[in-house]
Amino acid sequence: MSALTPEDVAHVAVLARLELTDAELGRYTSQLRAVLEHAEDLATFDLEGVGATAHPFSDRTVVRDDVAEPCLDRDEVLAQAPAVEDHRFRVPRIIGEAP
Repeated sequence: MSALTPEDVAHVAVLARLELTDAELGRYTSQLRAVLEHAEDLATFDLEGVGATAHPFSDRTVVRDDVAEPCLDRDEVLAQAPAVEDHRFRVPRIIGEAP
């Protein structure tokens, strides 16, 4: 692959309708050159026999089974709340919410 030039980046910027300063052009040229060099490095890996994947990790669910268990006692829980109204937690009204 031939080396990426500032003229190449300027051409892509024109196609993308971007206006770049000279400083931006220099910075983006070196950044894009580094990305392309990394892609070339990746292309050297021997991937023979490696299947395509959508995700590098197993899709096995790691959560526990959903098992019904007895609930906490409502009165005991409400007794620990800072404010209670009509057997429910009382919380501050959200700004702008109708009463």
